[in-house]
Amino acid sequence: MKSARSQWGEVVLICRKCSKKLGGGFGADGDKSLSKVLRKRLRLAKGRRARVGVVEVDCLKLCPKDAVTVVLGGEPGMMRVVRRKTPVKEVVAALGLEAYEPELGSAASEAGAAQAPHGGGI
Repeated sequence: MKSARSQWGEVVLICRKCSKKLGGGFGADGDKSLSKVLRKRLRLAKGRRARVGVVEVDCLKLCPKDAVTVVLGGEPGMMRVVRRKTPVKEVVAALGLEAYEPELGSAASEAGAAQAPHGGGI
């Protein structure tokens, strides 16, 4: 068996079927998927270089109406339901991803990189 390293400090699994049923539902215009809005808010790099892995997965079998099912890799026993049009700031807070948000300003980002749970920059 081979292994591959990643810089992910957390993994967010988002139900692809829920996302497709909503046809977006997030962002300023309500036309973007939750995964795209999260990646943009957290300013994530692509693939294994990202601080957080945001992955759309096959159906999680919860199937809420007008919402998306989300599971954090660190808490596999807890499924969360994110309602359409929930502000992304609230989603980040509810999922406990504030530590992965980029800091504003160069001095703040250097200080934040030293304290970030993923061990620094990309």
